[in-house]
Amino acid sequence: MHRRLATGLAASTLALAAVVATATAATATPADKPQILSSWTQSSASSYSLWVAARANQTAWSAYAFDWSTDYCSDSPDNPFGFPFATSCARHDFGYRNYKAANAFSANKSRLDSAFYDDLKRVCAGYGSAVATTCNSTAWTYYQAVKAFG
Repeated sequence: MHRRLATGLAASTLALAAVVATATAATATPADKPQILSSWTQSSASSYSLWVAARANQTAWSAYAFDWSTDYCSDSPDNPFGFPFATSCARHDFGYRNYKAANAFSANKSRLDSAFYDDLKRVCAGYGSAVATTCNSTAWTYYQAVKAFG
């Protein structure tokens, strides 16, 4: 009798601990996560800069449980013709992955793709006119690809 009671109490305690741990994990994500995600995925240079700074210090944002994983520019070159598009692609991945996880992807896809294109154009702005033209053409191609297939 005592053994059954002790086993039952132990099982109940473990079940309660699992429920409490799950509840704690569920409530651990700060309520402002959607606002932070939005602020890091806008078209502006300041939004890009905020995201780059956060990415460099991901541990400071661990309570938010963001998905920072990336495959950069997927099957396309990360640095086509020497243009450094990898970080822009990583931010684009960040937006896609986190909005999908929030079940809000379709409402944000167009904006994420536009922000990606603006990020690429900022890369191109650092080049002289002839090179910038090639860079901007490449950026347009990358944008059209994510717009159609992303």
